[in-house]
Amino acid sequence: MHFTYKTQGVCSSVINFDLSDDGVISNVVYTGGCNGNLKAVGKLVEGMKAEKLVELLSGNTCGPRPTSCADQLARAVSEACHSMNIDI
Repeated sequence: MHFTYKTQGVCSSVINFDLSDDGVISNVVYTGGCNGNLKAVGKLVEGMKAEKLVELLSGNTCGPRPTSCADQLARAVSEACHSMNIDI
């Protein structure tokens, strides 16, 4: 299923991604933010299980901000899993 998540408190404005019924992440694309770094994040999490992504990226901060684009992805994936009744 495809998801669009509006970020908060970071330079990127939107994260688009797909989540399969078995909790696998694919096609992560950020709008805005640090283009090269966020393309790399998308490549690194491609095919990753949602549970592992949330474990790895949750709580990551950016400078003085209490969140980061990676943390926002973890939040987005967590919400998507909840909406699809996928346990993480």
